[in-house]
Amino acid sequence: MTVFTGRAARAVTSIRVRLAMALCVALLPVLILGGLQSIFAFRAEADARRQSLELAAGHSATIARARIEAAGVLLQTLGPGSVGLECAQRLADVRARLPGYANLIRFDARGRVSCAAATTPYDPQRGARPWFQALRASEDMVVASAPGVVYADEPAVLAAVRAGTPERFDGAMAAVLTLRELKLQTTNRFMPEGAEVALADSNGRVFAATRPSAFGAPKLDWRQIAARDKSVMWSGADLEGHSRNYSAAPLVDDHVFVILSAPSPGLLSWASINPISRLLLPLLAFFLALGAVLYAAERGVIRWIVYLQRVAAIYARGRFTVRPLQAERAPPEIRELAATLDAMAGGIVARDASLMDSLAEKDALMREIHHRVKNNLQIITSLLNMQQRALSDPAAKAAMNDTRQRITALAQIYRALYQGPDLKRVDLRPFLEELTAQLLASDMGGFGGGGLVRTEVHADPLVIDPDRLAPIALFAVEAITNAQKHAFGPSGGTLVVGFHVRGEEAELSISDDGPGAVESLGGGVGRTLMTAFARQLRGQVAFETREPRGLTVRLTFPTPQALSAAG
Repeated sequence: MTVFTGRAARAVTSIRVRLAMALCVALLPVLILGGLQSIFAFRAEADARRQSLELAAGHSATIARARIEAAGVLLQTLGPGSVGLECAQRLADVRARLPGYANLIRFDARGRVSCAAATTPYDPQRGARPWFQALRASEDMVVASAPGVVYADEPAVLAAVRAGTPERFDGAMAAVLTLRELKLQTTNRFMPEGAEVALADSNGRVFAATRPSAFGAPKLDWRQIAARDKSVMWSGADLEGHSRNYSAAPLVDDHVFVILSAPSPGLLSWASINPISRLLLPLLAFFLALGAVLYAAERGVIRWIVYLQRVAAIYARGRFTVRPLQAERAPPEIRELAATLDAMAGGIVARDASLMDSLAEKDALMREIHHRVKNNLQIITSLLNMQQRALSDPAAKAAMNDTRQRITALAQIYRALYQGPDLKRVDLRPFLEELTAQLLASDMGGFGGGGLVRTEVHADPLVIDPDRLAPIALFAVEAITNAQKHAFGPSGGTLVVGFHVRGEEAELSISDDGPGAVESLGGGVGRTLMTAFARQLRGQVAFETREPRGLTVRLTFPTPQALSAAG
């Protein structure tokens, strides 16, 4: 019963686990679709950030380009008159009236400062610098980085125009604009959060930046693409090792470029910024759907299976009168299963009743058969008794009496079977007591005796089947008959019958106190039968002389339990 209940409990647990796994597999597409939706949203937002960065770079370049073009117009206007003694004062007045310029400078043909609106550091290499050589080579206007033209720490951009005629180079007019004055801001509506701005020269070297560590090694061909397409984008790591997106746009031709840098968030960092709308909602939907389906399955299926399992456990204990009435509120499939279980229990009850009736009828028939066999044997015994009285030969009468005693023992076996509680087994102790009394109570006068015989029966209980009981009973008949013939005279005697069970062996002993000895048995039929009966029981027989007088016949044989274990 415990094994059945344990198996049923494990079966219910297995059903729950399999149902949960099946629901997880069924709802997995929901979770996968939610994850894909999050990835697509992340990519869309990343593209939007990149587009915003590109727009911001173009916007910043446009603003800065307008500032530089305005500076070029101003320089061309000032160029013809920016010579003489009043040059420095005139440039200083222009710088004061038009804020936004760090310096206005007039260079001669060798790159020396002729006059300037503000103090200009000395630069002996200015005449050899690329931008100055470009003006010397008839370039109308150049824009370049401006190291050494202002004392301020803030990097600046130099916008210069050629002075003189196409045939003769008279120097250059230059305007210096700092990064702040170029209006390159990182807070306008196009700029992503955390953006930084920088300026790069025609060699790709960043010479001005709001935060220099935000700019790492650029893409190799970014200047050519920016000059051709007016913008370029790439991704890379900054000087701190963080992933960032970059966008660049030219200011003036391919001389100076504006570079914008913005953080490039990964999927996890993006999800941490957008947890509810992007990842938590799909996960929440998955677990809510799983919980709802599991709850519905538990209420609609599992609890009824558990209920039927309890009913089946009651049936396993043999209580088939219990009916699964609560299953009437269950779903139709469970009701059908409960009805089938109830019909099965009813069929078992009806079959058990029929089997019990059949067994009772069979038991009654067997008892009747044993009773009739016993009656037939008693009739045979009566006929032999009548025949014995009609005989005059003592030897014939003795032989007839021995046969009658043996038949009486067999009749006693059938009597014990139909009167006992079990038709297949007999308790040996009461059987021996009754058999001894019946043998001694029979006609003892035929042996020439007539004395009183006192009997003592000491027997241990042992349940034995009829197949082994018959040779034991016939052995006892031979031993008791021998004592009646040779041990008891007119004065009677004492007959002791003992039966003892010692472990896996049983011993039957029959003793008398007469004058007989082992030799008195001779080689007659009695001794031969006793030896045959002992062999049939897989036992041994022994004849022992008692002191001071008497004879003991001892039968030792294995018990039925020992034979069953050996078999």
